[in-house]
This record gives sequence, C-alpha cells and structure tokens, in this order.
Amino acid sequence: MRLPVSCVALLCLAAPAVGAEKFDWPQWQGPDRDAVSQETGLLQEWPEGGPPLAWRVEGLGGGDSAPAVADGRVVGMSARDGKEIVWALSEADGSELWATPLGSAVDQDARQSQEGPGGTPTIDGDKLYAIGMGGAVACLNVADGKILWQRSMTEDFGGVVPRWSYRESPLIDGDKVFCTPGGPEALMVALDKNTGETVWTTPPPPAAAPADDDTAPQGRRGRRGGGGPSSGAAYASPILVEAAGRRQVVQLAAEALVGVAVDTGELLWQYAAPANRNKINCSTPLYEGGLVFASSAYGNGGGAAKLTEEPGGGVQAEEVYFAREMQNHHGGMVVAGGALYGANGGNEGGFLTCLDFATGEILWRDRDAPKGSLMMAGGRIYLRAEGGELLLIEPSRENLIVKGRFDQPDRTSSPAWAHPVVANGTLYVRDQDTLFAYDVTAN
Repeated sequence: MRLPVSCVALLCLAAPAVGAEKFDWPQWQGPDRDAVSQETGLLQEWPEGGPPLAWRVEGLGGGDSAPAVADGRVVGMSARDGKEIVWALSEADGSELWATPLGSAVDQDARQSQEGPGGTPTIDGDKLYAIGMGGAVACLNVADGKILWQRSMTEDFGGVVPRWSYRESPLIDGDKVFCTPGGPEALMVALDKNTGETVWTTPPPPAAAPADDDTAPQGRRGRRGGGGPSSGAAYASPILVEAAGRRQVVQLAAEALVGVAVDTGELLWQYAAPANRNKINCSTPLYEGGLVFASSAYGNGGGAAKLTEEPGGGVQAEEVYFAREMQNHHGGMVVAGGALYGANGGNEGGFLTCLDFATGEILWRDRDAPKGSLMMAGGRIYLRAEGGELLLIEPSRENLIVKGRFDQPDRTSSPAWAHPVVANGTLYVRDQDTLFAYDVTAN
C-alpha cells in the first residue's frame, strides 16, 4: 500500500533573500542543457557522512525521473496508483502542491526500469511540459497542474514506442516544443508550445549502410534492428546548437546523431557512429568548442564531429575522433576545463573516465569512481553511482580527486538511475518513491 506523501523536516531551508540570485534547474540537464550549473557558494568538500539532510518526501510513486526546479517548485514524474502522473512539490519543505495524471500507467515488457517514467518535465514560465512513457505530450499550468493541451506521439504522428518506452525530456525553443516520435513518417516533430498544434515534422534519415570491412569495431558498422516494428526514437533528449550558420535541434536517435533546422524541421546532417547497433542510445549529446559529441554503450563508444557550413546553406558533420573508451550508457557526461567526464561501461558496470574533449585522448580512468550519472555545480562534479553512493569530485585532467562520498539512507533494490540535481543550494537525490534534499551550501 502506498504511503501518503510526507515530509520530514530535519533542517529548515531558509528562503533566499529578496534580490538574491537564483540558480534554478528548470529542465533536464539544467538551464543550458549541458548538466552544468553556474551556482557558487557550495560546499567544496563534504563532511564525513555527507552534507546535512534538509528534508525527504515519500510516496511519490515509481520512476527514474530526475526533478526540475524553478520558482519555488520541484517537479517530476511517477507511476502512482495505476496512473502516470506529473507532480509538484514545495522547494522549501517538499510538501506536495499538486499531482496530475496524464493517463494510465504504461506497462513495459522489458524488466529494467519498469517502475515508472524516466523523463524530466520542462518548466517554461508559467507552463510545464512533460512526455509520458507511452508517448503522451502534455502542457500543464505550473501553478495548479491543470492540463492545457495534450498530444500523442503514437496516435497523432505514428510514433513507435521504443522497447524501454519513451524516456525523452521535452526541449523548448521560442514558441516551439520538440519531441521524437520515432515513426516512419515523423522522426521528430515541433509543436506550438501554446496550443499543441503541429509546426513541422521531420521524416527519418536514410538508413546508414553497413561497412564492408568486417574487421571494423562492432559499434562502427551498420545498425541492425530486431524483429517487429522498430522505433526511430531512442532514449536520449535533444539539445539546441548554433553552428555552421544554422540554429539546430541535435538529437541522438536510434540509428544516428542528427541535426534538424529549428525553423523548418529540415534534416541538416546525420552522424551514425555514436549510435550502437542495438539502438539503445540514452545519453544527451554535447556541443562545445565547435564539436558535437555523442556516445553509447554496448561495445560502441563516443564520437565527435565538426559541423561546417556548405554552399547553399547545407551542413556537413565531419568526424574528428571516435573514442571507444567512452561508452557512456545512460549516466550522461559533462565538459569542464576542456576535459570530458563520463562513465565508460554498460550493463556489466564501469567507472569514471576523463578524456581531452578536443582530441579524444584518454587522460585517466579510475575504478574508485563507479559507473553512474553526473552533473556539475559550484566547480565540483556530483556523481551518483548506480549502487546509490554519491561522490563529490574536483575536476582534474591529471587524476581522480574525491572530495567526499556518502550513501543515502533507506536505499531501494532498484538501480540508482535518476540523475542528481543541484539547485539553489540543494542537492536532490531521487530513489524511486522517495526524494531526498541535501543542503550543500557552504555557509
């Protein structure tokens, strides 16, 4: 029986002073969708046992959805009481403000991550956008959770649900919201964020032809789909990129990393190497210093491509390097000081790896930082290992420097796949039904 949402206030969080700078985390991967916060004044080293627990809530429901935080609210998604819901909590104490069902909870035949949604809602002003496991795309009022409009990626666009369900977090740009149905006629779509009406659709790109050289690494050859209908969508979330004279939505789909024109939906380029042949591509792409980078596991690796403008307004993606030592499964990656940090490893486990972002040169690898998900705030990397341990890491091109580690209480038996989030001095750690809020301010 599900417990009602409750709050244990162990340390009151003081409200920010009037005029104090806010460091919200309004969407997946933060304000710039690169998993980096510019917040300062945070602990540079954790005390033994970790930072103090500010509050915790229980009864959220199942799922790996990491929270978004903005304007005093913490929002996320869960499966609860047979429904797939979006919820909002008070940033101050975790008390529930509202919970809105999008529809029935989605059954998934694959055993991993069956508990509930994995996508993070996007807060945009007074509205919130969410994508459900079955393809529901919804716009809600932030204040009260009222649904303003709702579309279906399967019913409206012929989308094919991936085996592990839709896990995408919606991307907003101007008056558009972008999502990836992965159907035979619509790989990606743009909707009017105010009405839900279709702005454009992007058909799938031509399939990448398998290489003739059978000695090529497994991840570099053509993709092979399984039996039955195959989705063109994977499990990653898109980013916005300004490059080669074009504003683009860049998404790691099932068969390739693709760039799509924001204004028209035109497919500008594709780069197949970062997508593994199993079509299980989960990590959000990165764009830094003129290079777009994406990675996947299952024997594959990570590739960087330079985007250049072609005559007539076209865009070319030319590979700069491919690093088989960066097989990032679904924990994400960050770039700091010209170095790329991310876990290298798949279902068998793995550990943190650091490479030079410009060249792909491996700088170091260390098993003392287990495979997990990460983000960066206050000049420190926050790593949440799949087993649940949390590490605070000082970025370094020379070696792993750990500035603290601790285990959350009352760990479930499920893998700790929800990414850590830091916003306004608080570290949020979700473990299925429970959300922990830790005070990581330095004062």
